Amino acid sequence: MEARYPIGKFQFDGEITNSVAEGWIKEIEALPGLLREAVRNMDEEQLDTAYRTEGWTVRQVVHHLADRDSHMNAYIRFKLALTEDNPVIKPYDEGKWAELPDKKLPVDISLSLLEALHIRWANLLYSINSADLKKTFIHPDSGEVSVGENIGIYSWHGRHHLAHITSLSNRKGW
Repeated sequence: MEARYPIGKFQFDGEITNSVAEGWIKEIEALPGLLREAVRNMDEEQLDTAYRTEGWTVRQVVHHLADRDSHMNAYIRFKLALTEDNPVIKPYDEGKWAELPDKKLPVDISLSLLEALHIRWANLLYSINSADLKKTFIHPDSGEVSVGENIGIYSWHGRHHLAHITSLSNRKGW
């Protein structure tokens, strides 16, 4: 198992149906509880341990998933794609964002935000139909991305970072 990609990179070659999307949405919906459980018994030293050499700390991973960048931006990108015709979204430098001062906040702040965000996000995603799955946005670096594909990407993204934390815990015997 590679520390950087403990579950591998996102891959999906099939047709993105409502059923496929619903499975991914369930994973997005479940992530906050799984993440909270993964860090529940960690002390400050453990939270400030990097999951790999030159990787983020557990604390930075939790903050990354919630307020500072990834899933908050994803939620907004979905709303843009569902309400505008192929909008161009703004990328960000996640590495620089991970170094901002809020990286030192207690993880519970981001866990609570992630829980609220994922309730809203799952509610939005459960409401979409087959036509919505085909709507797109333009990422300046990645090109055109469909709503359906993006659901899969973020299902993977949550599991990917959760595996960073759980595999570190397993390796360290925490």
